[in-house]
Amino acid sequence: MSTSFQNIKGTFDILPDAYSDGGTRIASSAEWHAVEETIRDVMHRHNLEEIRTPIFEPTELVARGVGQMTDIVSKEMFAFERSGTNYVLRPEITAPVMRSFLQHHLEQRGGVQKLFYIGPCFRAEQPQKGRYRQFHQFGVEVIGADDPRADAETIAIMMAIYRAFGVENTSLRINTLGMPDARAKFVNALRDYLEPYEDDLSETSRRRLAKNPLRILDTKLDYEQEILANAPALTDFVEADSREHYERVKTHLDDLSIEYEEDPLLVRGLDYYTRTAFELESPDLGAQSALAGGGRYDLLAEEIGSSQPVPSIGFAAGMERLFLAIEAAGNDLPEPAGADVFFASLGEDAERWVFRTVHRFRREGLHVAHDLKGRSLKSQMKEANRQDATYAIIIGGNELEAGAAQVKHMASGEQVEVPFDGIVDFVMDRK
Repeated sequence: MSTSFQNIKGTFDILPDAYSDGGTRIASSAEWHAVEETIRDVMHRHNLEEIRTPIFEPTELVARGVGQMTDIVSKEMFAFERSGTNYVLRPEITAPVMRSFLQHHLEQRGGVQKLFYIGPCFRAEQPQKGRYRQFHQFGVEVIGADDPRADAETIAIMMAIYRAFGVENTSLRINTLGMPDARAKFVNALRDYLEPYEDDLSETSRRRLAKNPLRILDTKLDYEQEILANAPALTDFVEADSREHYERVKTHLDDLSIEYEEDPLLVRGLDYYTRTAFELESPDLGAQSALAGGGRYDLLAEEIGSSQPVPSIGFAAGMERLFLAIEAAGNDLPEPAGADVFFASLGEDAERWVFRTVHRFRREGLHVAHDLKGRSLKSQMKEANRQDATYAIIIGGNELEAGAAQVKHMASGEQVEVPFDGIVDFVMDRK
């Protein structure tokens, strides 16, 4: 069987079995479920609560949240208009979470709001390995705490997730951005330094020089990195309070034995980012080495309409990148659990009995499979093997007459007769 329709370029189907899509392994639904459950377990152990926001938001919220001139906006987001309102499929989840925090007055719950999310995002950029037009993110937003311990704990949560999957070959880079006034002075100094080199910069960097020079620091071009080698350093402009905050963050990371590299070129191009910035990379992933990134964004709330700043810090990470990192580390993902029981039936009366009975067994909490095609016993036993069933329960006319089933342990081949009213206990006692 086939169809003339295909999934849209830059998207993929998650199927019961893993498969290859253009050389990239797409994990099975069972593997996705297991990875998501591990992430949730780490989040819960760190006392975070899950938040879920809609996949589309007003365009203005997203544009403000990611910056009018960032690549996310300029690379043609998936947008549409209804009844005079412009919407966009969310390209990230931090701004929606802050919108939800403000809209629902979550500060009234008391204390610091420690939130996490897992969900799809959308960007209309050219697909490449590990990067899709519909992709999936997980992340943390800690809202309401300006203490350096919140910064260090957020980084610790990020590190704990990758350790939970055995992804150990990582590199953590950190920096302090200071406050906007200090950063504005740095931007002016950086622009003054780069303008004599304008003709030597790439088209992208020339555009950034006029709009947002900080983004030039993200360049991966060797010749531009050489130009930047003698550029002014942001740390020289950071005010005393931010430097003290940064030193305390590093002290807490040291207390947790989290290794890091200080990178003065690590920046965020948006004014609402303040102080701590960090990124996690894995050299095992090649040129596209990023796993996760985050930072403090104390001024985002004001950017989207709050009357006052709300101290916040968080990180976002790609699920697809996580799967690549797990694979690169040579670690196995969990196999899907097989059925506890497969019912094989012979004859119409047996089929009706099995159809009634499987639902009773399922109500007892057992994972039960059965045949829906009227196949031969041989074919049904092959199906029991395919589904990795622990037991096959064989029901035919003789079994119905005797009121007892033939129960076969698939791994050992041992087969015993068990009365109908004792089958559930027989299986449950041996789980």
